[in-house]
Amino acid sequence: MPKELDKRPDYKKIEAKWQKFWRTKKIYKFNPHSRKPVFSIDTPPPYISGRLHMGHGASYTMFETIARFKRMTGHNVFFPIGFDDNGLPTERYVEKKLGIKSTKMSRQKFINIALKETEKLEKSARETFDRFGHSYDWDLFYSTISPRAAKVAQKSFLDLHRKGRVYRSSEPGLYSIAGRTGISQADLEEKEQTTFLNYINFKVGNSNLQIATTRPELIPACVAVFVNPRHPRYGKFVGKHATVPLTGEQVPILADKDVKIDFGTGALMVCTFGDKMDVEWWKKYKLPLKVIIGRDGRLNEEAGKFAGLTLAEARNKILSQLDRTGLLKNRDKIKQTVQVTERYGDKPEYLILEQWQFKVTDLKAKLLKKAREVNWTPKHYYNNLRNWTENLQWDWVLSRQRHIGIPIPVWYDEQGNVILPEENELPVDPTSHKPKKHKGKKLRGEKDVFDTWMTSSLTPEIAMGWAENEKNFLKNAPMSLRPQGLDIIRTWTFYTLLKSLIHHDNVPWKDIVINGMVLDPHGRKMSKSKGNGIDPLEQIEKYNADAFRYYTTTTLYGENSPYQEKELVRGTKLMNKLWNTARFTFMNFDKTPTRKPRTLELEDSWILAKLARTQERYLEYFNKYQIKQARQELEDFFLKDFCDFYLEMIKSRMYGNNKQTKYSAQWTTYRTLYAILQMFAPIFVHLTEELYQNLSKKEKKTNSIHLTEYKTLGIKDSKSEALGDFAKNMISEIRQWKQSNKIRLGDVVEQIKIEHPQTLKIKQASDVICRTTRVNEILLKRGGKLKISN
Repeated sequence: MPKELDKRPDYKKIEAKWQKFWRTKKIYKFNPHSRKPVFSIDTPPPYISGRLHMGHGASYTMFETIARFKRMTGHNVFFPIGFDDNGLPTERYVEKKLGIKSTKMSRQKFINIALKETEKLEKSARETFDRFGHSYDWDLFYSTISPRAAKVAQKSFLDLHRKGRVYRSSEPGLYSIAGRTGISQADLEEKEQTTFLNYINFKVGNSNLQIATTRPELIPACVAVFVNPRHPRYGKFVGKHATVPLTGEQVPILADKDVKIDFGTGALMVCTFGDKMDVEWWKKYKLPLKVIIGRDGRLNEEAGKFAGLTLAEARNKILSQLDRTGLLKNRDKIKQTVQVTERYGDKPEYLILEQWQFKVTDLKAKLLKKAREVNWTPKHYYNNLRNWTENLQWDWVLSRQRHIGIPIPVWYDEQGNVILPEENELPVDPTSHKPKKHKGKKLRGEKDVFDTWMTSSLTPEIAMGWAENEKNFLKNAPMSLRPQGLDIIRTWTFYTLLKSLIHHDNVPWKDIVINGMVLDPHGRKMSKSKGNGIDPLEQIEKYNADAFRYYTTTTLYGENSPYQEKELVRGTKLMNKLWNTARFTFMNFDKTPTRKPRTLELEDSWILAKLARTQERYLEYFNKYQIKQARQELEDFFLKDFCDFYLEMIKSRMYGNNKQTKYSAQWTTYRTLYAILQMFAPIFVHLTEELYQNLSKKEKKTNSIHLTEYKTLGIKDSKSEALGDFAKNMISEIRQWKQSNKIRLGDVVEQIKIEHPQTLKIKQASDVICRTTRVNEILLKRGGKLKISN
């Protein structure tokens, strides 16, 4: 029989006990030999650059709940966890913490320092995930900077090279001065800023041609002036030359219909390079090249007398000289939407860079067609991918000039030919190794590393061992589920789909769920600068882990939602109710009622019918990743049907002397409670384990409630369900009548009169109605409207 429960649960003690149990017993270990269907999750590897925040706590718990549900629906769950320690966030964290600069030491030395620091962070992150009650299989752990990940990324590169998908080119590319590295279009985000539109005179013979620019510092790089051919004043200058202010150089005046007549003066200067249009016009009209910005963000010798200045210094000095010479005619303060680097926050420059690129722009239609094979939740987020993909204009720049990263596996011989390693040599670092077949040759190793997305886009391949056993990988691909945030659809989603398309001609996963952001209680984005961040561990400490997990089930996938601490209060109250319900149930058992009774009372058949309906809807919602709806369905059943009514309906039977009706009440209560515990198990992971483990060994089917499988413990019976619902409503009416007549609910009423159109139903349910409301006799009269009196 179940052990008697304490009056009040100690949630902190319960959490620590079962977290240790799950860890030591490896309850969540994936079984590669199981015959159960596999459900695999492409877990997002969080950046290891500090303490896990509220976004991690909420979003990771949401999909972790799905993993637990799938285990209990008979699946062999493949649930890896990795940490993304490959890239800028880690590099910045280490530099800031230790007060060092990665650029001041060798790559390997900095990597070794970084790995020591990330090892500490990874230990802390694992402890945090354990505190949330998460059920990853830590034997499947990976790191994106590890040799295992490097092997996968480099294998991918070799396959892309074989298929003609990567190429090396020297042409204008985006470069972050702050990050000292080349970047891709996907690394940019839009930002509104206030700036000045400067009106500057260029001389054309004895006439003036006025241009408008927000970047006067690029005047030394001016190679042409463009006007719209329909310009009413400046069209006459087309074909002539203009004198560039301050430098005195002569540049051609050209016409192009893409010059906007209604912006500024309708004339502009083309520099190499200020923006993407400069690049396009430079290529289209075969203009000369004059790059004045160095990779350190200072003007070089091409800028003449302005050489050595930073961009800001050059802007101020040039404006001052233009003003002094009378060539700066006006300045308008404007608001402008510009593109800045997502990770560094600076406005990127276009520099001539020799970089490896991934040819992607010709695959847009094919990728979108393949992406439609994935089941999107919510469905409309496919449109985010489509909009990004359709507007993608550049190939993917793979090269990064950073210390932390996976090396690009390439060498160059003296003639500049590309030398690649054999696949069985991977992983390699070209700066310290040479390919086996070219040991005696003079080779130059590639110093650049991959864009971090080159590795992160291969999380299915890393987790499922593509580089170790390709045949086994293809057997288990695609993965079942990718959970992720909406802000990285254009990067992680896009790049993973792209890689899977090229390498396997398949989708990487069957389903994708997109979570929104957790906002502060006032609906604002949480940030360090605003000081409005909320630490999830502090909330767990204040309440408990299961209450925090409950909070995550009150939000919907795809929606940004303000953090609501009241939901943790509500969750804790619900947990207490579940504990007290189990305590009441266990106290009323001499031994666990496992044998089905010969007959059931109306209320027994009713609650089992309601249970069957609840289980059906619960499973349906969960399988659609509608966790909030599933939890709400369960919570309503537990509180409104089971606790508020069924347990009140059977109390007289539980305490009575009729063994047959008492046993049927015990059996039904136990059966229903067990199903309730199972359904709450993915949410209240610690509490349900404690209650399950409280059962005797004979009653426990497995080591953990989380390894049990859902069974339809409810029994469908539409007739009993309808009559039970009718009885429940009548009980509510009588309770309300007692309260309005100032009669306590627990007081016995000898006799009441009920006038009702359905007297037959009241007769059929009179026994349970009377027992529950403590009314000894009901006198019935058929009437058109319900009326209760005494």
